[in-house]
Amino acid sequence: MWRAWTVAAMVALMSAGGAMADPASVEAYMGQPRKTPDAVVRYGPAPAQVAELFLPKGKGPHPVVVLLHGGCFLKEYEGLAQTSGIAADLAQRGYAVWNLDYRKLGEAGAGYPGTFQDVATGVDRLRQAAPKYGLDLSRVIAVGHSAGGHLALWAAARARLPAGSPLRVEGPLPIKAVVSLAGIGDLKGQGKVFALPCGDDTLGRLIDTAHRKAPYADTSPAELLPSGVKVVMVHGAYDGVMPPYTGLAYAQMARRVGDPAEAVTIPDAGHFDVVIPTTAAWREVAAIVGREIAALPR
Repeated sequence: MWRAWTVAAMVALMSAGGAMADPASVEAYMGQPRKTPDAVVRYGPAPAQVAELFLPKGKGPHPVVVLLHGGCFLKEYEGLAQTSGIAADLAQRGYAVWNLDYRKLGEAGAGYPGTFQDVATGVDRLRQAAPKYGLDLSRVIAVGHSAGGHLALWAAARARLPAGSPLRVEGPLPIKAVVSLAGIGDLKGQGKVFALPCGDDTLGRLIDTAHRKAPYADTSPAELLPSGVKVVMVHGAYDGVMPPYTGLAYAQMARRVGDPAEAVTIPDAGHFDVVIPTTAAWREVAAIVGREIAALPR
């Protein structure tokens, strides 16, 4: 699973030939202290159908960051606890953060279509929360890590879902930009890369490749291009889970069809540094998030 990332990271370190602090481990990621949200909002009856809302000071209206955790789409890696730290940090920087959970493999109803429907319903639930909490739904961006990076890209492209897909809804909440942190944008083209740390059968189970004729058509962001949404693909230079070239390849794919997209590689960072609020890598990520929000029209 995720522990396999250390092998690739060490190879990269040795080939680089320079001295640096070790990238953050999965244990450091999993062991982060949990931060308490300002509100908890349920969008369904399952335990994972929940969003934690972190609010900045002031009445608002506040720009919104939809935050989607990673974890190989697997229950064992939890999620909300691990992203609560960066959610609290972003709230201190002036943004409302919708820290969104979803059913993961190992939980009843997860996979296709449940996991995707959870993300869609959870994002759209912001419409009900906005008046109460002073949220500015004209300025919504998505930030996702690893598996959550994929889901952030997918959520922003929902208007492009094919007719007849059970994942399609009318009038999905618009997401104006995506900051994908070590996310996978091309499930078909990059699935083998994702399989190394997350398991050979994980993507197949998630999107039901065994029973569906076109399993990527409504699940892979690459199949939904052009989305018309600005995308920033961020990777640590020593990420052995989703290496920087994967983000660059997706950004190039998006640009070829006319979407604004860029790829950012953060030096001296691995897969987990980008979501630990005490790291230099996170400070760079937070600056990117702030830049993208500031660029949105009011």
